[in-house]
Amino acid sequence: MSYLYLAAAILFEICGTTCMKLSEGFTRMLPSILIFVFYGISFVSFTIALKKIDVSVAYAIWAGLGVAMISIIGYVGFHEPMSLVKIISIVLVIVGVVGLHLSSYLQ
Repeated sequence: MSYLYLAAAILFEICGTTCMKLSEGFTRMLPSILIFVFYGISFVSFTIALKKIDVSVAYAIWAGLGVAMISIIGYVGFHEPMSLVKIISIVLVIVGVVGLHLSSYLQ
């Protein structure tokens, strides 16, 4: 169940970060409000997930998958450039997250 809370935390963090872009520097009301709503839900979900998941593993998964997904959203939704270096870097982040996750099983 903790991993479901972690998945929710990641999803809402991604929504909050996307709203940051959509808020255009806090000049648009709804996305500006949603930043705080989504991040609030994300932090609550993340805190509940930490009851059963090591903080090092949970934070790596939360941050790493958030970075990877926001990069994809930036490319697809906001037409940001995507270079080979960015793609390799995203893959390395994901490999690092998987490695940290697997390390919790190999102790």
